[in-house]
Amino acid sequence: MRSRGAILRICLVWISLIAADLALAAPPEPNKMTKEELLPLLGKPDVTIIDLRFGREWYESDIKIKCAVREDPMKPGLWMDKYPKEKILVLYCA
Repeated sequence: MRSRGAILRICLVWISLIAADLALAAPPEPNKMTKEELLPLLGKPDVTIIDLRFGREWYESDIKIKCAVREDPMKPGLWMDKYPKEKILVLYCA
């Protein structure tokens, strides 16, 4: 019969392994959409399209989504809270 100490050690190792597995798990993949899927969403009040291209890339581009807003991709903490959580946010960078 195993002692309580041995059972406790086994439980602690098991919990540690689960915690390590959770810590190393990859973040979930974002949902991706095609331009054909995006087209019917353009102009809808519950959809916000955010252009995350860097400055030079954005300025030099001839292709922009007319209703999109441009935000700094390196500073999401400065702009993320201004968009309502109940809206659909479409982020793009190309």
